Amino acid sequence: MKNPVSYDFSLFSDFDIYLFKEGKHTKLYDKLGSHIIKEKGGVYFALWAPNAEFVSVRGDFNNYDPNSHPLKLREDGSGIWEGFIKGVKKGDTYKYHIKSKYHGIVHDKSDPYGFFWEVPPKSATRVWDIEGYNWQDEEWMKTRDKKNSLNAPINVYEVHLGSWRRKVEEKNRFLTYKELADELVLYLKEMNYTHVELLPITEYPFDGSWGYQTIGYFAPTSRYGTPQDFMYFVDKMHQNGIGVIMDWVPSHFAVDMHGLINFDGTALYEHADPRQGYHPEWGSIIFNYGRNEVKEFLISSAMFWLEKYHIDGIRVDAVASMLYLDYARKDGEWIPNKYGGNENLEAVEFLKELNQTIYTSHPGIVSIAEESTAWPMVTKPPYMGGLGFGLKWNMGWMHDTLSYFKKDPIFRQYHHDRLTFTIWYAFDENFILPLSHDEVVHMKGSLINKMPGLYEDKFANLRALFSYMTAHPGKKLLFMGGEFAQFREWNYKESLDWHLLDFPLHKGIQRMVKDLNALYKKEKALYLYDVDRRGFEWIDYTDYQNNIISFIRKSDEEEIVIVCNFAPVERIGYRIGVSKKGFYKEIFNSDSKIYGGRNIGNLGGKRAENIPMHGREFSLNLTLPPLGVLYLKREK
Repeated sequence: MKNPVSYDFSLFSDFDIYLFKEGKHTKLYDKLGSHIIKEKGGVYFALWAPNAEFVSVRGDFNNYDPNSHPLKLREDGSGIWEGFIKGVKKGDTYKYHIKSKYHGIVHDKSDPYGFFWEVPPKSATRVWDIEGYNWQDEEWMKTRDKKNSLNAPINVYEVHLGSWRRKVEEKNRFLTYKELADELVLYLKEMNYTHVELLPITEYPFDGSWGYQTIGYFAPTSRYGTPQDFMYFVDKMHQNGIGVIMDWVPSHFAVDMHGLINFDGTALYEHADPRQGYHPEWGSIIFNYGRNEVKEFLISSAMFWLEKYHIDGIRVDAVASMLYLDYARKDGEWIPNKYGGNENLEAVEFLKELNQTIYTSHPGIVSIAEESTAWPMVTKPPYMGGLGFGLKWNMGWMHDTLSYFKKDPIFRQYHHDRLTFTIWYAFDENFILPLSHDEVVHMKGSLINKMPGLYEDKFANLRALFSYMTAHPGKKLLFMGGEFAQFREWNYKESLDWHLLDFPLHKGIQRMVKDLNALYKKEKALYLYDVDRRGFEWIDYTDYQNNIISFIRKSDEEEIVIVCNFAPVERIGYRIGVSKKGFYKEIFNSDSKIYGGRNIGNLGGKRAENIPMHGREFSLNLTLPPLGVLYLKREK
């Protein structure tokens, strides 16, 4: 046999095996998978497949012969197969050939812990070394806790790397990680974003899933380059002051047979009963969170990206689908928990353990929940009974706000509560306000096309929406293309419509978003107490007949007055109460000519008059632009 398998070498210590069995090993990527052992001139392979009768490695080095390089099952009851194969080198492709001891079923599986895969639709894993990259982001890593703080401005640009920009002239190809790093970082800095959030880049088979049906939980997709290329991407962002958040999907995985499904001939990573293990809405497979080895797999994955790739945070997808046993199921299609309820108790414990582990091991990171229900204490620590996330997407704000803005202004007065209700719960969790990819796909229409009215009215409404969003308590997230009012729904197969920036209204709204982002970063009153009641005070929320709300955003030292006129009518002599006398400078006007508006405003600001209003001693006599938002700041 050429390059026979050696069984006298292992990366597992007795302590590793103890932790593994207890469900407490959080760095399994250092042990399982394939690891180049340079001093021995080969590769160590290790795989968890407790119900297998036979496991071998077939790859480039043995012409994919399923019998020439068998692994050996450890005798400690761990279910781990391992072996060292001399002569295997970096870049070689391989799969595990697994025969089940129960049914004789044979599968060829990609490595669940593989660091690098072939470019889809090919599906083999590549032997790869991810050590040795020369990181240049030391300064960022030392100070990122301040950038990810709840008291910091967090303004996220959500990106799908395969469609932000493409090389149309080169057969519409993807940009590489390195090309994206060099081009995207310039755009993020120009637009004054603080963070970029990537739709899943963990390896996935089907482009149309956008990465949300993952298979390779330890591999950046090879579509855009090598693991080191992705390290370059993160490094470049950090060197330029941009945090990197990664969408991460522990809620379900793809059904492709080279992946995790029925891994060793049994439901190893999933539940055998489809009422627990199959996701009817997405046609995918649900993890078994009650199994120690599965919890370790997922927590190790999160730890891997934070440690090896310096990721600054994870956004956990579809948390609601994890929390509820009856999610997307009818009566009789789900199994209650031991108390008869619909809560997935094992998933709850998994999420708590996940957040405790990553926050303890990597202080300064942020964990974000996409959770669409009213599950309590999502962003409270586990010791208080919470799930332990740092931030939660405010889906209620998103739904109510878009519902309001879709309405013709004539009818908005009847839906005024869509604006005011959000404040009642705005500080119950640590919220981030999302206008994400989910709102511009599946025939929902783009943001600009959701807006009512004629062409110019649509832009005025969208300018008002973005201005209101920036002023509303909560961190911010906007999906790519929204910032310049792309008319088409997002299409993952094509580049954004950058040519629209040749048109003044599109260029104007991009300029406004840029200025709003800069203002948000500059003015403490707009971000310091984003998740604290101290940062917000109503002036008047009762003027539903005129579609107007006014409020104050506050820091310890300063206040900014926000007035929103969501009617297509100019209001002259509109008076709002303020607490202090002095000159209130108009620091932002969404109707400014440079943004494509009509320049209706207050000639730079207004002086407070000694006329009581709204329970305050002084007031401002303002001109409100139609479908416009004003920010006013008192000069000291």
